Amino acid sequence: MKNLVVVLMGGISGEREISFLSGKACSRALAKKGYKVKEIDAKGSFVEKIKKIKPIAVFNALHGKYGEDGFVQAILESIKIPYTHSGVLSSSLAMDKVESRIIFKKNKIRVPRYFLIEKNQKINLEKKRIIKFPLVIKPVNEGSSLGVFICKNQTQFNNNLKKLNKRYNKILVEKYIPGQEIQVAVMGSKALGAIELIPKRKFYDYTAKYSSKAKTKHVMPAQISKEKYKEVLFLAEKAHRSLRCKGITRSDFRFYKNKFYLLETNTQPGMTKLSLVPEIAKYCNISFEDLVAWIVKDASNNR
Repeated sequence: MKNLVVVLMGGISGEREISFLSGKACSRALAKKGYKVKEIDAKGSFVEKIKKIKPIAVFNALHGKYGEDGFVQAILESIKIPYTHSGVLSSSLAMDKVESRIIFKKNKIRVPRYFLIEKNQKINLEKKRIIKFPLVIKPVNEGSSLGVFICKNQTQFNNNLKKLNKRYNKILVEKYIPGQEIQVAVMGSKALGAIELIPKRKFYDYTAKYSSKAKTKHVMPAQISKEKYKEVLFLAEKAHRSLRCKGITRSDFRFYKNKFYLLETNTQPGMTKLSLVPEIAKYCNISFEDLVAWIVKDASNNR
């Protein structure tokens, strides 16, 4: 069928439920734009289902491991079906917070000071004085701020590290950067705009992202000078290019003491009613339906 699109959602990551929210929203949008849509849960024999359907493209609405780390992308490449968002290598690099930061630093994009520790590695930060408290610890390759902890002292660090060691082999330790939370959407190769987040919680974590009860304040456009606004758009475009991303991305920054620090670039941003990329697009007079349709067309044109 000429206009049949598979929306791949769910999967087996910790972000399964959020993926369903994104996928359902995108399915409705594509249907409104005249596409025939088939929703598939990315577990079990989902690849065989896609092969039988033979869609013009797969809208990848998966989040987290196996969905945005190059795994599903490699499968879709192998069966020669176009898919949305970034390719195998770009997805893999963006998901890995260490590898992506190496690339960002080479491209002169500022990132927080950080280092990597292996599973069960004991370290006394107060004695080593590597990074002063407060600091942040998080998994190297997890999304939606899952497993992110802000630690104010060695005791908090030890306790939270124990929690992460139960699930992850590599953990990133980085300097906590206070200041404004600024997030930028890039569509194709052009930054659409920058939005500021003012969460009532400690930071824009999983609950703040996906629960309406968290009541994070969204300020569009971000409350920074015109000069700095242009600068952060430029940095997001640079990050997008440096990882060789396609489709849409969202780059997350902290703005502190007149400097931007890039935390990560997300190759498959959320597409729920609380998501930031659709909100930024709307400010630029791009409807949610037009945004989703553009993503599918971009997938078809770029493969």
